[in-house]
Amino acid sequence: MSHQRFFSAILMGTITTLAVINNYIFIVVISFLTAGGLYEFFYMVKKKDVPIYSYVGIFIGLLIPISIFAHFALTENWELLFIVICLLLILFMQFAREDNRNAILGLSTTLFGVLYVAWFFSFLVKIRLLLPGVQGVKLLGFILLVTKSGDIGALLIGTSIGRHPLLPKVSPNKSVEGTLGSIVASFLIAMVFRSFLPPEIHFPLWQVALMGMFFGALGQLGDLSESLIKRDCGVKDSGKLVPGLGGVLDMIDSLLFSAPAFYLYMSSTLKALQ
Repeated sequence: MSHQRFFSAILMGTITTLAVINNYIFIVVISFLTAGGLYEFFYMVKKKDVPIYSYVGIFIGLLIPISIFAHFALTENWELLFIVICLLLILFMQFAREDNRNAILGLSTTLFGVLYVAWFFSFLVKIRLLLPGVQGVKLLGFILLVTKSGDIGALLIGTSIGRHPLLPKVSPNKSVEGTLGSIVASFLIAMVFRSFLPPEIHFPLWQVALMGMFFGALGQLGDLSESLIKRDCGVKDSGKLVPGLGGVLDMIDSLLFSAPAFYLYMSSTLKALQ
């Protein structure tokens, strides 16, 4: 790991810790990362000459985590309402365009960006609000630690002993050894921070171990999905916001799959206790 990457990781770790602890810093950081991630996604897609509506997409995308945080619920799954509104707005804007070539491609790509970045990432807010007070903070901390430790494990093991390419057509730098290192790291962190899980559920050790490996694997799947998008768009990094770490999407990609899955699993488990 380069010194630049190391110090950037320390900085981002500090900001993340402050965001997890403090409500206002949390929503500011989430909003910034959502907007940044959407901007980078739309910027990459524009390189393929796709007629997208980036600013409308960013605006609608920002409404999702902010509205969840503010408990603004019109319907049970009301955040989907914003996504429908996004589609309608873009559709009306498309009507006003003189050139309707690739209209379907532009509409679907813009909507995909909102779903992929804003909606998936907003599950971190749902996780924090799933339980009151410190319990919600611990729950959020658990999935962040499990997922990001997987990223670190993949980096350290992959760069040191990685010999067998995982999916070279998608990401030539990722190895089988790095992926296994990621899963092992997530497993170990899940076991260490088992106390962060709700005490009323009483997860057995084997279940915590499986959770660590499963959500760690989902984190790597999220990483691979962003690599596929970057490769299709012909870019190495989604951006250059943080030296050594790349852009916003490069930092949050592993959470885009693990956070929704963790929320759905924990919410259904908690409901079963009621």
